[in-house]
Amino acid sequence: MDYSTWSPVYHAILGDFGFPEAADVTARDELAARTDPFDLDRLGFLAGATVAIAGAAPSLAGELDIAREADAVVAASTAADVLREAGIAVDLMVTDIDKNPETIRTLTREGTPVAVHAHGDNIPAIRAEVPTFVREHVLPTTQAAPVAPVENFGGFTDGDRAAFLADHFGAGALTFLGWDFDDPAVDPMKAKKLDWAERLLYWLERRRGEQFTILDGRREAIDTSDIPR
Repeated sequence: MDYSTWSPVYHAILGDFGFPEAADVTARDELAARTDPFDLDRLGFLAGATVAIAGAAPSLAGELDIAREADAVVAASTAADVLREAGIAVDLMVTDIDKNPETIRTLTREGTPVAVHAHGDNIPAIRAEVPTFVREHVLPTTQAAPVAPVENFGGFTDGDRAAFLADHFGAGALTFLGWDFDDPAVDPMKAKKLDWAERLLYWLERRRGEQFTILDGRREAIDTSDIPR
């Protein structure tokens, strides 16, 4: 995914939520000031692999075999904690630092890469938490236009960004655990984000020529008006 392809969808998301792009740009620049270029060759293990994309929905604990059977595991946010507690190694964590910065500290101390994301709502966390992570293991990302050393592989929520990242680095197949697009426990803002995550995964599966089982029975109802053909 290059930014020229991602940009129209990103701006549709901004318009839908009423988010200011300037805030994302500020967050990106704050992250850039606190990180170094990440050695992207370290993610070569994703190429050709079956990659489990672990979301943090309550269903995660009952679906751990999907991660155990995969070649690599990319965990969104607190899914990393559930997986590690179950004895499942996390190969890459994707997070916007909103829930478990201690896990990021632990993983980066252990040498596990963490894709740390900047957006307009997490500038205080970037300033306070990013300097406490081991810099060489932080992959800085943005949803706005990328500037060195901050990358943009596409995606909006932690979960769908994990899928877009795995795709960017050549994953052979994507499997999913811990996803619930209809979680009744989330607030309206989170529900709207899940709606966009679903749309983005539909776009991704079309780009890959693959069908994700978590979208089975749902595709016909997905709003594709802002998704490129």
